[in-house]
Amino acid sequence: MVIDYAAARENLARALRYEVRDERVLAAMARVPREQFVPLDLRRYAYEDRPLPIGHGQTISQPLMVAMMTEALHLQGDERVLEVGTGSGYQAALLAELAAHIVTVERVPDLAEQACQRLQELGYGNVEVHTAGNTLGWPEGAPYDAILVTAGAPRVPRSLLAQLTMGGRLVIPVGQRRVQQLLYVAKTPHGTMVQKQGECRFVPLIGRGAWSEVEAPVEYFAP
Repeated sequence: MVIDYAAARENLARALRYEVRDERVLAAMARVPREQFVPLDLRRYAYEDRPLPIGHGQTISQPLMVAMMTEALHLQGDERVLEVGTGSGYQAALLAELAAHIVTVERVPDLAEQACQRLQELGYGNVEVHTAGNTLGWPEGAPYDAILVTAGAPRVPRSLLAQLTMGGRLVIPVGQRRVQQLLYVAKTPHGTMVQKQGECRFVPLIGRGAWSEVEAPVEYFAP
């Protein structure tokens, strides 16, 4: 069966309009070829509104969740953005359509390498991909105007807040290992402002200030 992926992208963007209002985000969803970011045997499902496995126990997120998280960053086009959890590279490609420069980090070397190659082949020259180190994020490239975390944390890591500019914003799933609350966190001169965006489900964020292999109780902020 031959699939018209361009038409499928347009149909997906139209369907997302019921939940997503940012026209720039919807236009980016209609441009980025999600089928290029999923395994070959799953490409027929690329424009269904659901997550798909990409190997190493990781997933490419549901398109609606991707769009909602991207919209929550309120990108205008000139920002420097950090993504924590590259995965397939799909979210990074969307961010690259909407901001000036993207730094994305991935803890699974194979996924980082594959995403880097895929993004280069698709012409996203404003994205740099790194294999994650011991510290969450990529402090070497800080500060960032916005940070998007695509894995669930037990609390908001202060190490990521430290990588934000004043006035910057962080979108991150926080909660238990299997279900979280999506949070919008703004860094202000008076501290942090937190808004809940709704329930979500992401793979665990592993690292200092997030999950270890031993489950921890839920708190909002890490030391």
